[in-house]
Amino acid sequence: MSQATPMRKRHQFNSRMTRIIILISFLFFFGRFVYSSIGAWQHHQDKKAAQQSSQVVTESQIRTE
Repeated sequence: MSQATPMRKRHQFNSRMTRIIILISFLFFFGRFVYSSIGAWQHHQDKKAAQQSSQVVTESQIRTE
């Protein structure tokens, strides 16, 4: 009976640590997801702007000829 109490306390400590580690891992994952989403959106905007400027250049070249 005397060994049951320390095992129970150890189990609570292990489950608490597991929850904390999972929470921290989730925060890292969510942070990386947000960071990559912002980078992908900026890349998409840059690509779209470059495509539009190249279309304007080709249209102006067609009109001058």
